[in-house]
Amino acid sequence: MKKAGIQSNIQKKYKPYSSSKNKVEERENVLEQDFTTTTINEKWVADITYVHVLRDGWCYLASVMDLHSKKIIGYSFSRKMTTDIVTKALENAYSTQNPSKELILHTDLGSQYTSQEFQDLLDKRHIIQSFSKKGCPYDNACIESFHATLKKEEAYQTKYVTFDQANLALFQYIEGWYNRKRIHGSIGYKTPQTIEEEARKIA
Repeated sequence: MKKAGIQSNIQKKYKPYSSSKNKVEERENVLEQDFTTTTINEKWVADITYVHVLRDGWCYLASVMDLHSKKIIGYSFSRKMTTDIVTKALENAYSTQNPSKELILHTDLGSQYTSQEFQDLLDKRHIIQSFSKKGCPYDNACIESFHATLKKEEAYQTKYVTFDQANLALFQYIEGWYNRKRIHGSIGYKTPQTIEEEARKIA
């Protein structure tokens, strides 16, 4: 790699805040690492990651993925990591997908996802909430894998000067590349958009 002038895109994981000393309450893990599906809008997963912006410091991307298509169906980018960012991402996903039946949403035990406001939204939308076990990233591996891919293919390749620049770049990556052009081995080397369209035709 040195001879060819190649460098890895992997960077040391940044933790912008220290772990809370408060005991995290375990909640029901409905999904239990069963990522199998028969069609879209059966199982969704969600998580938050960090993206650095030169003028704004660390900003936050909340994403929602459909496990059947691997498509990012909802997301929200913000300067603050509040409950509002995850509710916006979920509302975005719900309005885009318009699911016709009850589904499962799996997240970690972060305070945004365990908040009463978020739980009230799930109840309103008839969504069953599922949680990862504390300290078990494999429970939500699919969405964490997406965020790792986004960073390696987009965020680590660019220095974002402004929040708006980062917001536009993330939109172009997710909607223009990841969902519609990037093929995935786990879904038969098709794009997430293709899988969703095939599922809607069958339905």
